[in-house]
Amino acid sequence: MHGSPATDAVNRTTVAAVIPAYCEEKHVRDVVERTLKQVDHVLVVDDGSTDATTANARAAGAEVVTHERNLGKGETIKTGLRYWLERNFSHVIILDADGQHLPEEIARFIAVAAGGAELLIGTRMNDVRQMPLIRRVVNRYMSRRISRVCGQQVPDTQCGFRMLSAAVIPDLLHGAARFDYETEALFIVSRKGGRIESVPISTVYGDEVSSVHPIRDSIRFLKLMRRYERP
Repeated sequence: MHGSPATDAVNRTTVAAVIPAYCEEKHVRDVVERTLKQVDHVLVVDDGSTDATTANARAAGAEVVTHERNLGKGETIKTGLRYWLERNFSHVIILDADGQHLPEEIARFIAVAAGGAELLIGTRMNDVRQMPLIRRVVNRYMSRRISRVCGQQVPDTQCGFRMLSAAVIPDLLHGAARFDYETEALFIVSRKGGRIESVPISTVYGDEVSSVHPIRDSIRFLKLMRRYERP
């Protein structure tokens, strides 16, 4: 696996953003406008929304790709990665459309990317005061287990605020379709010899509604873990 492009190439012109969105008409315009203050190119991938998500994203200045039906977060991210890979950006930043990730903190990822890590992932675990107790406990348990499989420390494996080097994107265009994709991406990068670095970010909880299905997505996660934990 090759390292990131030259460090002086990691800046707002060479980093493109992917914002996966499903029925986020309320928040997406604000998130896009704030993201465009950090990077020059922003893509919203609308995963089959039935509201004004696409219209509001375009009105805010984003490029938009729309799935005809809901395919899941993993497929939505892959659509965005393919889009920017074809356009030769050095890095892609991924953040949620619901306002849970602060676009203003993209600069932190750009700064850390200068160190050459293939995957940067936000960590909210430096300050967990705003994180509900059950989420904190589950996150720490899952992160310890996933870190063992990765062979490197990833303190907040469930965080969707991430930056990828273009070097690893071709390896991440397959695999899981839904929320388990984000965990599988960590395994794939690690198995290819890639380095994962964590970036401290803020913990933000507003009125977002989780799309995670507790039982169905837990089963998917356990199946994924069994597959990768095998020798």
